[in-house]
Amino acid sequence: MNIPEPTWRIGLVGPLPPPPGGIANQTRQLARLLQEDHLVVKLVQMNAPYHPGWIERIRGVRALFRLVPYVASLWRLCDRISVMHVMANSGWSWHLFAAPAIWIGRIRGVPVVVNYRGGGAEAFFEQSWRWIRPTMSRASRIIVPSGFLRDVFGRFHAEAVVVPNVIDLSKFAPHRSYVPCTPGAGGGGPHLIVTRNLEDIYDNATAIRALALIREHHPEARMTIAGDGPERPALEALVQSLQLTPWVTFAGRLEVGLLPDLYRSADIMLNPSLIDNTPNSILEALASGVPVVSTHVGGVPYLVEDGGTALLVPPGEPRAMAEAVCRLMDSPELVSRLRRNGLEAVGGFQWEQVRQVLYGVYREAMAP
Repeated sequence: MNIPEPTWRIGLVGPLPPPPGGIANQTRQLARLLQEDHLVVKLVQMNAPYHPGWIERIRGVRALFRLVPYVASLWRLCDRISVMHVMANSGWSWHLFAAPAIWIGRIRGVPVVVNYRGGGAEAFFEQSWRWIRPTMSRASRIIVPSGFLRDVFGRFHAEAVVVPNVIDLSKFAPHRSYVPCTPGAGGGGPHLIVTRNLEDIYDNATAIRALALIREHHPEARMTIAGDGPERPALEALVQSLQLTPWVTFAGRLEVGLLPDLYRSADIMLNPSLIDNTPNSILEALASGVPVVSTHVGGVPYLVEDGGTALLVPPGEPRAMAEAVCRLMDSPELVSRLRRNGLEAVGGFQWEQVRQVLYGVYREAMAP
């Protein structure tokens, strides 16, 4: 077992909820897991609240009011840590938050582990790699949550190690009374769920249109959409135009503690995204014993096997998604196979397995 040294002091740099989201939730969870292993964790929050609060309403100026105290916090952080672990993403998040952390760590002589996430990495690298590469090359190690991102880095001649996302199987577990392909575990017909933010890249509209098609064969089918974002008004209008209002519930953004009950009430989880890496929502569904129908994009095929642990469909095609859902509803044997294989596969995302790789990376980064 890869036991951490008791003298390790980890500087964790990343966003925190609110709002809850993939990277923010992973940052919060990682801090807790490291502390439970008796490591000292010093956290610098990328999305710290503005001081004073009214600055948030002034675009342009507000970035400066966040960046200056952030950089000062990073500088002070280097006096107290053995290694800096930076949660990184594409776009402005990289330039404003990840890049300064890497350069400050380099200047202060602290090894930096870049934990790069996000399904948009390839497009971002193709557009901006000449600006990214000098900073990325200053990192001691690069880790990514999927083979998909490892391959993306490889195409740009950069080495990355896969350190998977962590799923707490004590929280996400199958419903004890689950019977394969028994519609409506929570009552009221087959229950489909979507647990992505309401943003255009997650294409929740395709899931809604798929529901309209599904109801032609299974008129009792209903859907809960757990998430929030700028697309909500348009999605609510779409639901109304398709006359689905009684059968679609917008639950809003749910905290992680409330998600397990939602999964246990579900028959099928839909992931209609156009861009993706390693969506925790798929892992959460697998751990909960819920069959998954997802688009075949980004890192999803690295995460699940079509017909083995999930059903994969082309993006932006409601009919293909609806047909996959109906296939599950009409085949208890297929549901049982996906559920069994999914539960087995998700075991590799437990902290007991992931920590071995992560602590090995820390050791390599800190080696003289």
